[in-house]
Amino acid sequence: MSKNLFFGGLIVAASGLLSPPLALVAGLTYGFTFEHPYHLDARKLSRLLLQVSVVGLGFGMNLQQVLRVGRSGLIYTAAGITFAMLLGWGLGKLLAVKSRVSFLISAGTAICGGSAIAAVAPVTHATDEEIAVSLGTVFALNSVALLAFPAIGAALHLTQTQFGLWSALAIHDTSSVVGAAAKYGVVALAVGTTVKLARALWIVPMSVGTALIEKKKAKIQWPWFILFFCLASVANTYVPVFQNAYPVLRHLGILGLTVTLFLIGTGISKRTLREVGARPLLQGIMLWVVVATGSLALIRAGWIHL
Repeated sequence: MSKNLFFGGLIVAASGLLSPPLALVAGLTYGFTFEHPYHLDARKLSRLLLQVSVVGLGFGMNLQQVLRVGRSGLIYTAAGITFAMLLGWGLGKLLAVKSRVSFLISAGTAICGGSAIAAVAPVTHATDEEIAVSLGTVFALNSVALLAFPAIGAALHLTQTQFGLWSALAIHDTSSVVGAAAKYGVVALAVGTTVKLARALWIVPMSVGTALIEKKKAKIQWPWFILFFCLASVANTYVPVFQNAYPVLRHLGILGLTVTLFLIGTGISKRTLREVGARPLLQGIMLWVVVATGSLALIRAGWIHL
């Protein structure tokens, strides 16, 4: 029975019927309930599929538009990411969160949620448990933001430009930024999506920098998939002859990430989560609250603007 349920869940995840967060929940439900029949094989597949999926997501980026917005906010974007990473490191130390989990949560909060975690996790040699905890934390907060942000924006009478900018800076994943901004208005959607994609470019220096640091500790496996992620975004921008294929490839990247999350979830048991504890979630919440409230205050004061 457990084998049938495993393959059934795998098929449903690959079909696109489940969102990435739901796929993770489905995988965790399986992992809590059954003994995994293919634990080692699923772990190997999930790591490879995670990297391939990151490459697929690159086909959704238009470099010209993203770089134009990125240049206008280069200083406060760099400052914001640096602040979030340092604060995340400090909170992780304070709460005694394992260093790799703390780093993944901080990177996901600072840059672009699950995509950033997916990119830097292989570079840090994070375990499936560490990846699952980090992604679970980010996706839980994403769900809260998707529901709460439009209501907060309306209550504070934010303009559409302000709301789009705030969503891009304070919501983890691009998909949730799109969802929240779309509820607020067309302008908010355009601003939020573009700024978030510009922020996502920081995946590259973050991954390369992490690789250089990790090299001091062990023989490094260079993040080849980051190079292909960049090439995919270049192709999407400058090679229009294949423009009909790019949305398909991006969609395959999303499906790959969904399947990966299901596989990772199936490998997590009650025992492994008990070993991790609630501290990573607390770190993620505290870091996110500071980033969200701080960016909102700076946007309303006019310090951060387009």
